[in-house]
Amino acid sequence: MPASKPTRLDIPSIGVSTDLIDLGRQDDGSVAVPPGEAGSPAGWYDGSPTPGQQGPAVILGHVNTTTIPEGVFFRLHEMKPGDQFSVTRADGRVAVFQVDRLQSVRKDTFPTLQVYGNTSRSEIRLITCGDYQASSDRWEENTIVFGHLIGSHR
Repeated sequence: MPASKPTRLDIPSIGVSTDLIDLGRQDDGSVAVPPGEAGSPAGWYDGSPTPGQQGPAVILGHVNTTTIPEGVFFRLHEMKPGDQFSVTRADGRVAVFQVDRLQSVRKDTFPTLQVYGNTSRSEIRLITCGDYQASSDRWEENTIVFGHLIGSHR
């Protein structure tokens, strides 16, 4: 599919229906994250391909918020291989993806190349935090959903 900015993400199996905002990079070079307030949408990393283009489109969302325990990707860990979800794009096309696998990884061993590296087909990554440790007040892991494009429609 040609490039077109993503505007909406719908994941019926976990009850997600969210607008998408653009995310760039932070001053330290890491990928920016969406706002942390309740009701905040997920965000597409604008340094990645748009959903439907060749390569891995990357969408990030919070597992919780600054005021309530349930963020937009609170249930991301419940997704299963074979689940389907869609991304609506600014050109009016809807890219349909299927989950290949889920992976929980320690933040200090984040698989950067697997997430952001080139691929031979249109793929997607959905990312959130996991394994909150109260003693350090930090999330120690990331949950990553890996998927690929299976079709599109208007």
